[in-house]
Amino acid sequence: MAFARSDRQVAIFNLTAAMRKSKFSEHQIIAILKQHESGLKVADICREHTISAATFHNWKARYGGMEPSQLKRVKELEEELSRLKRMYTELSMENDAMKAVIQKKWGA
Repeated sequence: MAFARSDRQVAIFNLTAAMRKSKFSEHQIIAILKQHESGLKVADICREHTISAATFHNWKARYGGMEPSQLKRVKELEEELSRLKRMYTELSMENDAMKAVIQKKWGA
């Protein structure tokens, strides 16, 4: 007999897996990237901090050339974007509900 997960359990599992906490803070990541800019080789940096080269290059793509002050601004913008997305979703759901009510009432 197989264990069947509900859609809700699967969604919660996927959400927690996607939000895994990094062992490095964003400020530490920027400091690690600065080491590369100062001339250290990627392999040496990865060995010192026990990260993979793929992780390093993902960090470089996301945080490359950033200063800590810019990081704060990016965080603020991400939070605002998240808030606006939630607001849009709520308004969209209200709009759909209103359309359903109107259609039911007048059969349009």
